[in-house]
Amino acid sequence: MRLRDSIAAVALGLGVLLGLGLAAPAAATDVTVVGLASTRASVSINGGGPRWLAVGQRSPEGVLLVSVDREAAVFEIDGKRRTLKMNQPYVAAGGAGGGGSVTLKADGRGHFMAEGQVNGGAVRFLVDTGATMIALPGPDAKRLGIHYLKGERGMVQTANGAAPAYRVKLDTVRIGDISINNVDAMVIEAGLQVPLLGMSFLNRTEMRRDGETMVLTKRF
Repeated sequence: MRLRDSIAAVALGLGVLLGLGLAAPAAATDVTVVGLASTRASVSINGGGPRWLAVGQRSPEGVLLVSVDREAAVFEIDGKRRTLKMNQPYVAAGGAGGGGSVTLKADGRGHFMAEGQVNGGAVRFLVDTGATMIALPGPDAKRLGIHYLKGERGMVQTANGAAPAYRVKLDTVRIGDISINNVDAMVIEAGLQVPLLGMSFLNRTEMRRDGETMVLTKRF
């Protein structure tokens, strides 16, 4: 599939989509940095109140602060090192491979929104069966640490006209209990207001829709 043909629905009115995604993640460690100091970082873990960790200190949940500077902190979370900037959330998926399923509810406009993670970073998707692959706005890709400028470059049409787009490969995309590796995606630098969960992910699930409910079940 040529890159310029990859999205059919980018020109929809995406800027006002604030629907109620009800895709609950599996058990996870949820970490957000809310403050930085010279040798400490204030973090919220699993939705709890802020607390300070010193470099070398491990929280009761197992989150270790490795280092900190003025812009970001490095943590060891579930055995992996992650660099988080201020107010950047991280969700480390807990356990259990195999299959999985998730149930989504339509919002008042009939759109399905899904809370998920890309490469461990939190993302809120609009489910879009008209998009050939996952599409990420440029700012989201930068927040997630995706070096998209190294990808194949093309152009796509958005609501604001033509915009550069870059084809990339995502290490992991997770929606609820469904985790899929090596997922094709594109990053659109301007004109896309919300990440799209396209067919490069959806094709690897079984989709069942019943009125305002959609169930996704992992196939492979």
